[in-house]
Amino acid sequence: MPIKKSAKKHLRASLKRRQQNARIKKAYKTAVKKTRELVKEEKLEEAKESLRLAMKALDKAAKSNVIKKNTAARNKSKLARLINKSSK
Repeated sequence: MPIKKSAKKHLRASLKRRQQNARIKKAYKTAVKKTRELVKEEKLEEAKESLRLAMKALDKAAKSNVIKKNTAARNKSKLARLINKSSK
């Protein structure tokens, strides 16, 4: 356990950041998973709406440095390609 006052404060702040990052990460992972499941079930209209929400969640995660910018872009591209391929 930290002894100094500033170290205690740093511990509290890092725990808050960790919880916030976990919340953001779970949100984007859930959104991506839901989109993939809708595509698998061939519910394309719902999948397109879910894609929009997944892209929003990925952008938020990238903005807050939970994931890297290029990782978010790659995941968004893969989801869009998946939906486009299945709609043909």
